[in-house]
Amino acid sequence: MDWRELYGRAAARYAAGETRELDERQLVQLANSAWAAGLSLFMDGDREGAAKWLRRSADRYRESWDAGGAPDAWGRLLGALQALLIGGEDASHTARWALEAGAADAESPIGRYAGVLALLVLGRDEEAAALTGTLGDGFPDDVADALSALARRDTARYRRAVDAVRRWFEEREAFLEDVPVPDTALALDVLAASRLR
Repeated sequence: MDWRELYGRAAARYAAGETRELDERQLVQLANSAWAAGLSLFMDGDREGAAKWLRRSADRYRESWDAGGAPDAWGRLLGALQALLIGGEDASHTARWALEAGAADAESPIGRYAGVLALLVLGRDEEAAALTGTLGDGFPDDVADALSALARRDTARYRRAVDAVRRWFEEREAFLEDVPVPDTALALDVLAASRLR
């Protein structure tokens, strides 16, 4: 995979997007392009460059949320949290935002997933474990198992679950912005690093 080429395409999309009216929809597009640029640099080994773009992605997701539109656009909260985690940034402010926005009580499993991540970021593992149990049948079992293992600090179970999440990504054909990266596993691994030995 030519990660630098993917980065170049994503950065060009971002630059072009900045010339348009920055309404809610365009802000999401910018967030997605910054996400793709950051992940591409991350995979190419440029952690500093990746962090810059992933911070930008999280900021744009927040701006798009604040711009209005659907009050249950939980993917934006999730994207912001994952971007900051993968970029090695402090995600606690965004985690508090997610909880204040009602992610933990959302009807949507994606919203509650963002709530679980937020609770884990804030070290509220018991609450995260309880919330993981509400994700439901439509939510990917391996991701739920990895979250539960993190919250319970079960290293062996986490390793099995996150390996399954990586395999699931390897079998996928579609990725956000066509960047084939197991972003879920990368974000979970950041949370695991501070909990598991």
